[in-house]
Amino acid sequence: MQPDPRFTKQPKHFWANVRSISQQAGYTQRGTGQIKVHSYQEMVRALGAISLTSHHIWDAANRRPTEFGETLRDYFAYRAKVLNEIVEPNLMTAESAKEAYEELRKKYPQAICPVPMNKQKGDKRAPAYLTAMVNTIVAAHAEGIPCDYDPMALTTVTLNGVPLRTLSRRVDGAFPTSVNPIAIWEIKEYYYTTTFGSRVADGVYETLLDGMELEELREHEGINVYHYLVVDAHYTWWTCGRSYLCRIIDMMHMGYVDEVIFGKEVVQRLPELVKTWVADHGLKAKP
Repeated sequence: MQPDPRFTKQPKHFWANVRSISQQAGYTQRGTGQIKVHSYQEMVRALGAISLTSHHIWDAANRRPTEFGETLRDYFAYRAKVLNEIVEPNLMTAESAKEAYEELRKKYPQAICPVPMNKQKGDKRAPAYLTAMVNTIVAAHAEGIPCDYDPMALTTVTLNGVPLRTLSRRVDGAFPTSVNPIAIWEIKEYYYTTTFGSRVADGVYETLLDGMELEELREHEGINVYHYLVVDAHYTWWTCGRSYLCRIIDMMHMGYVDEVIFGKEVVQRLPELVKTWVADHGLKAKP
């Protein structure tokens, strides 16, 4: 999923309002579980409940929303629509992920790449399906260019052979390497978890940290590294973690991740992205 251009240039205080209102008014509708679209009245009440003003959202004298308030309303409507209608249907179970992975292996038998196993035991011990799908697709479309499918080092960007920036944490994949990568990605698959615990929540914030460091690199050094988040597991993310899905959509529009790939989207979208990386690699290789 790519961000909607209407919301990618919003100032930081726009997202402060999104977060404060969402926190206070809630992310989902009681009973239906659908993502909420906050009305102007709900926005006003939410800010008032935490002793904040709302005149920037609602013009009480003229009894109408401000332009800022209309943009907030449009964003909440957009966020709810894409999560309810696009993201939720694309999230897979362990069984459907297994089927998707097996179909990919048949489609790309020539793809040579690591197939990591999950951390489960007994009957649940199996390939880490989402990671294996990502690896397979990258290998099938990389045109022989190497890829670091499991970087064991921090991502580093250099200038004239000297480290310019080194990110704080390791990522799940880098193309072509973790030194001066064209693209990096994080994979969050939780097919067998039974609750939305702190480990899952931390995964969202880890990606946010990476995005903030890459934003600083882009703004101060003029160097861009593509940054992606790939997530799956219907029960974990939808049944238990819809508020974090909202945060992920927010994070993408804040510019901290270029795209988020949800479940089945990996099959259609990732090949297109890899072709872009290959093209960029070719441009960098030219003298």
